[in-house]
Formats: sequence, C-alpha cells, structure tokens
Amino acid sequence: MKNYILTISLLLFTTLSFAQIKKSLQIEKTTASIKIDGKLTEDIWQNAQEAKDFIQFRPTMGVPDSVHNKTIVKMTYDDTAIYVSAYLYDDPSKIAKQFSSRDNFAQSDFFGFVVNPNNDAQNDTEFFVFASGTQADAIANPSIGEDFGWNAVWSSAVQVNEDGWSLEMKIPYRCLRFDNKNVETWGIQFHRRFRRNNSQYTWNELDPTKGNIGLYHGELKGLKNLKPPVRLAFYPFVSGVSRSFDGNTQTDFNAGLDVKYGITENFTLDATLIPDFSQAGFDDVSLNLGPFEQTFSEQRQFFTEGVDLFSKANLFFSRRVGSAPSAFPSTSTIEEVIDYPETVKVLNALKVSGRTKNGLGIGLFNSITDKTYATIENTITGTRREELVEPLTNYNIIVVDQQFNKNSSAGIINTNTTRNGGFRDANVTALFADIVNKTNTYNIQGQVKMSHLNLETGTQSGYSTFFRAQTISGNWRYNFDHSYADAKYDINDLGLQFRNNFNDFGINATYRTFKPKGKWNNIYVNTYVDYTRLANPGTFTGLELGGNIDGTTTTLNNYGFSLSLSPGKQYDYFEPRKEGSFFITKNLANSNIWFNSNDNKKLAISANGGIEGFVEKDRNYLNYWFGFGPRMRFNDKFVLSYFFDREYYKANRGYVTQVGEDVIFGDRDRIEIEQTLNASYNFNPYHTLSLTLRHYWGIVEYDDSLFSLKENGRLDRTTGYTASTLPSDPNINFSTWNFDLSYSWQFAPGSFMTALYRNQLFNRDTQAMENFNSSFNTLFDQPINHTISLKVQYFLDYNQLPGLFKSKKKKNKFM
Repeated sequence: MKNYILTISLLLFTTLSFAQIKKSLQIEKTTASIKIDGKLTEDIWQNAQEAKDFIQFRPTMGVPDSVHNKTIVKMTYDDTAIYVSAYLYDDPSKIAKQFSSRDNFAQSDFFGFVVNPNNDAQNDTEFFVFASGTQADAIANPSIGEDFGWNAVWSSAVQVNEDGWSLEMKIPYRCLRFDNKNVETWGIQFHRRFRRNNSQYTWNELDPTKGNIGLYHGELKGLKNLKPPVRLAFYPFVSGVSRSFDGNTQTDFNAGLDVKYGITENFTLDATLIPDFSQAGFDDVSLNLGPFEQTFSEQRQFFTEGVDLFSKANLFFSRRVGSAPSAFPSTSTIEEVIDYPETVKVLNALKVSGRTKNGLGIGLFNSITDKTYATIENTITGTRREELVEPLTNYNIIVVDQQFNKNSSAGIINTNTTRNGGFRDANVTALFADIVNKTNTYNIQGQVKMSHLNLETGTQSGYSTFFRAQTISGNWRYNFDHSYADAKYDINDLGLQFRNNFNDFGINATYRTFKPKGKWNNIYVNTYVDYTRLANPGTFTGLELGGNIDGTTTTLNNYGFSLSLSPGKQYDYFEPRKEGSFFITKNLANSNIWFNSNDNKKLAISANGGIEGFVEKDRNYLNYWFGFGPRMRFNDKFVLSYFFDREYYKANRGYVTQVGEDVIFGDRDRIEIEQTLNASYNFNPYHTLSLTLRHYWGIVEYDDSLFSLKENGRLDRTTGYTASTLPSDPNINFSTWNFDLSYSWQFAPGSFMTALYRNQLFNRDTQAMENFNSSFNTLFDQPINHTISLKVQYFLDYNQLPGLFKSKKKKNKFM
C-alpha cells in the first residue's frame, strides 16, 4: 500500500507541464447557401482562411507534405451547421477508392475532421469521408478509444479531379454537443491517410510517442452568436418479418419510433419507444465445454452507440438486457419443460448523457423488459401449464464522471436490476479513476466495486478492486496491475463476470518503434508475468510468463510470434464445477505464429498456426491449430473473402459430469472446423449487397475409461467409471450453419431500407465418430429456420417539419 501511495503522489504533484504548439484557424460566417457536391465552387471557399502544411506522423514523424500531396482545408458556418471543404492533391491513378458500407474503412484514402467543442482534449467527435464517398463517424476519448457504433446524420460529397480529389462536409449542430455561451475556441484536427503506403498526416503536428491524440489538436476561432435550432430528431420505422421453421410460419409486422432530443446544448436523450431488433445478426455459436458462459458481441444499434459513459468500470454488458430469463421453472418428476424462451422482450430503453464545459459527465440509462413464461407439460396427462421465469424487470444505470487536466478523470457509477415479485434483484456501485501526470508520461488507474444481491435465500454482498500503474511514453513502457474479487462478488445481472474469488498480479513490459528502420515500418515487443491466487482461501493457483513480437514491413506485410509458459503446478478451481475442488495441470507451453499480407493488393492472405502441450508425466496432451484465408478485391465494388480454421486436441482432459459427490473427468479428442465466406458488392456509397456464410463443426470423443477427481487435485482411474456406463453419452457431434444475405439502400440522409434473407441450421447429437461429410449431411437433414425481413427507417429532423407541411399545403392548393 505504501508503494501505491508513493506512485500516486508522484503523479499528482509533478510540476512539469506538457507544452504543445497549436495552430489556429479563423472561421467566418456565411449567409450564402452551400451545395454539398465536392466541387468547391462557392465564393466562400475562395476567401476562407486555409489550413495547410500537413505533417506526417505515420510511419515517420515530422515529414512535411509536398507540392504533389498537399492538403488545403477551409471552414465556414451558418445558423444550422459547420461546413468543411478540402482539396487533396494527388495522382488520380494512385487514389484508393474502394466502395464500402458505412464505418468500413476498407481500401480507401480518407480525410478526417475531428472536433472538440469543449477543447478539453478528451471528448472528440470524428467525421471521415473516403475517396469513394463513403462516410464514417465516431466519438472518441482516452478511456474507450474510438467508438464507431455512434452514428450521426450529416452530408458529404467527393469529386475526383485531374490533380487529386476534393470534398465538402456539412455537420449540423445536432451532431455536436457544446455550450452556446462558450464557443470562442474549439479544438480541431484534420487527418489525411494514403492507403497505398498507410502514411497519415495531420494539420497540427502529432507525436504518437506520448499522450492521447486530443492533446495535439489545433484551435478553431471566430465562432460567435451561434443560435442552433432545436436538436430533436425522429426515426420512425416499419418492419415486416416472416419466420418459418419445421412447417410452421410466423409473420410479424411492427411499427415504432426512435427519438433523439437535445435536452440542453450538452445533454442528449436517446430513446427507443417501441424497439425492433428483428434484423440483428446471428451469433457465432460454437461448442462450449468450459466452466464459463459463452458470450457474444452486441449487435443491436441502440445498445452500441453512445454508451461510452455507461462502460465505466466495466459494469455494463448490454446483452443482459433482453437475454435469457433469470429463473428456470420447477417441475415434478412427471413434468418436462417443452418451451423455455431464449430471450426476453425489451419494451423500451432510453439514455440521457452529456458533458458540461467544465468536464462533468452525467449518464442515465433505463430499460424495461416484459414478463416471460416457460411452458411445462405433464408427461402422463399431456396437460400444459405456464410458469413465470422472468417478471417485469427494470435495468438502470447512473454514472457521474469528472474529467480534468485534459488527460484524467474520476467518477462513480451505479447499476441496478429490479425484478418484480420475489425474483433476484441486484445493485452494483463502483468508484473509478484514471489519472495521468501533466507531462503525459505516467498513468494510474483504480477501481473499487461493491455488489449487493437480494436473493430468495437472503442477501449477498461482495467487493472487487483493480489497480494499475504504468508508463505511457517513449519506446519502452512498463506496467504493474493488481485485480481482486472476493467469492461473493457478482455483477452478472447487468454486467459480465466470468469468475470471482481471485487475487491476481501482473507485470508487463513493452518496446515499440515509432519510425521505420531498415525493412520494418514498426515493431512491437511485449513480455509479461502473471501470478494468480484465490482470494479465499489465499492459495496459489497459477503462474504464466510469456511474450510476443509483432511487426509490419515497409511493404506492409505483417508478421507475429508469441510464446507463453506456465511452469510448475497450476491449480484450476473452476473446471471441476464443484466448490472447493481443484484440478492440477503442470508445465503448459503455448506458441503462435501469424502472417497477414499487404491488404492493399487485390489478393491478400491471412494465415496463423500454433501448438500447445504439457510437459507432464503420464500426459500426452497436444493441441495444434491453423487457419488460412484469402481475400480477393476484384474491383472497387466487389470483394470476396474466405477463411478456414481447424483446431485439433489430442487427449484433452476435462470435466465430464458429476455422479453423487464424485467429479468425473475424461481424456477426449476434439476437432473444431470453422469456415466463413464474406462477399460484398457496393454499387455506390448508398447501395450495398452483402453475403455472410458460416459453418462450424465440433466433435468430442471420450476415452471409455474415465477418472474421478481426488481431493488433492489429481485423477484416479481405478474407480470404474466409463463413458459407456454413464447415464448419458458424453460424446458430442455439434454443428451449425448460418446464411445471411442483405441489401441496404440509404435513400436519404439517415434513412434506410434494409431487406434480409437468412437461414440457420443446428444439430447436436452423440455421433462423434461421424466424419465431416457425414456430419454435414446430418446437419442438412435438420429443419431449416428461414427468416425474411424488410425494414424501412426514415430520418426526420424536427426543424424540417414546417417546410414539409408548407410544401404539402402548396401541393393541396393546386390539386
């Protein structure tokens, strides 16, 4: 603890300052209309002040642009929006301009405009335009990096010319959060990237060796008397879904509304009043033999955008909202559950978030899910009944986060899950801090968390802590971290926690280059040591040390290698699935190698492979894997990629089942094969046709002779358990198939029509001896789940309504 206090003191009381020369751009207001066509013909662009003399920071720092690749940017504004124009000089034949879907950088040159109205170096809004005309946008801060799940509605256009390309951007004020009374100086930055050599330039010089990139922004001056319109936008939608499975067809028609409202200039309300998640994609399900749940990334747009405040202290896992019910029905010996819902219906959800000029961030999240029932059938009489497995439930988050010194923050967050009736309730609170010294060379992070559950059996409280101290500048960087959680800490009602009861220590050292040297553009080397214990009892569980090296050549090929070792005995308290039991392994070694070719080429290749094994008496475990995939870019519109991944486990030892008080383990051979095919055809930036196909196959075949786990963590084969005499066959043949074909049309800014066809197959049985072809044929003998969906969403700005009604009246007058 004394060392922690000393480190904090050094960081907080350092008197050195971080100095950065900032360029300044003066902006003038315009009263003339600007047509967003990329041609820069308006008078304002002839007279506006220029932002020029860009400087490279990747792969080499400090290289100025030249006459042949210079960039000239100009800005103006009116009462509705900020406007940006840029002329990007280049050889037209060398401009990369592959079409892609929104937020997909693909193989295209881009121009980026970064704006920070609070000029606090921590809260950026980013807008990118690609040479193809595609848009991307994100919010960014040091805590989360760039969040491209955030989407705004703005306009842009590009024009390819004989000496380069040009663009125009219109950023309505509804896309930004700022204080109308404090607009004298905004932080801004302009980026330009050349895809052919991955070089990147900025207007205000950027030093990637130290500090977050927001510290290197220039300044925008001249804004005054801003009177932005009401920030209120509606997203009405209609959708139709037809699902058919095993001869049964179900058709649903939905209509709903999403709303975005600027409560103040700095705070925004996002609400989905009648949610529709019918077009969320399939999860990449695979066979899970481990002791922890299988989780998947969020695919519902409302839960992916603008959640940076709610992600503080890692207490929010949005897939909990609308996931499987929290209870399982109780049944008698003559009853069985014939219908147990996989998800719960989300009735509504809203977010209120923002940050004041002084750096105070406030976030409120609330969502309500519907009652959900399971169906139970009497196996003798055939009568059925329903039992409530998830009541009406409210999910709530409150977070307050204060930023300071342009690089640090601290705050508090509370998550709460309240279920109606006698069901489980949960409440979790955390204090967190992320502090950087004034010279941007040292960083400390800390979290203290408390969880409290109301259960049918009583209350349960637990706590967890996290601490990290690290250097964050220069070629060499070091960090130390400590994580702790007691055996009662539980955040899984609204968060994600695979395990508790740990007391872990880690040391890490890295070396990275920031400028090319010889044949290498950059090299990254990392080495680490992790030492783990239980919190209660405080016993040793494991030691792992290792490292990796990753480098990209000047020809943009990427190579990497990693090696990890777990010397001596390792104690696994989770694989046995029985409190107090543990399983011992010894001397594990793991190595990986990978390669990615230059993806600017029409044909690009990715490959990887690895091997893992134990150096242990009477143990012949071996695991090896490899993956390979080409990606072919036929032209700027059509891209096709395929990846094959195979993993083989020989004598993999793990949990099988529990018989009475005996925990049964077995040696098993496992094979996993996954194949994915992705294709996309972009007619232009607004029309996209895409295909995703995935097939996964996993088998598990146990040796007939099984083990009993002894109290000392070792295995005993003499107790007579065999796979053939267990109540159920432990062998597994598991396979899935997903087919996803979609067409998306952006017919107006922020307005989309999306048509989908999907089908899905699933099979699980005990025929582990089947070969790949037989298993594949068995999978396609199963009933197919077909889904056809059409959704139309329209963006409507409140400020457009008077004009729409006016136009409608004029039209009616002449009818």
